[in-house]
Amino acid sequence: RVGQLRLLIKPRTHSEVVAQPHIYPIPNVPQWFLGVITLRGNLLPVFSLQQLLQPGSGSQNTHTVLLLDQGRDAVGVPIEGLPQSVALQQELRDLPSLPEALQEHVTAAYVTNGMIWLDFDHQSFFTALGRHIAS
Repeated sequence: RVGQLRLLIKPRTHSEVVAQPHIYPIPNVPQWFLGVITLRGNLLPVFSLQQLLQPGSGSQNTHTVLLLDQGRDAVGVPIEGLPQSVALQQELRDLPSLPEALQEHVTAAYVTNGMIWLDFDHQSFFTALGRHIAS
């Protein structure tokens, strides 16, 4: 979850939870790019989805970081609780209103137990963020 948004990650996505990583900040980057962590000798970028998608929402707890993918595609995002499995019940015909940064990266939405879950293409999203930072 990112604030009120509930994001679905594709099944079989390699993921890892890292508790209390030291995030090394990088100067002159957007505030939502928190910096990098080192994991097994590799530098991995860490992005605050909360700051990017809900600016002004306050500071985010960075005690736990969820890593998605492996190798050069790996990225980290701070999370509040552990990831969970979700049994999807009903696909929505139309997508709900989304933050602009997410609009091209959500392919479907589902309602489960009265909550909306968004099918989130994290790979295209983080690729676009990387291009934004590089430019």
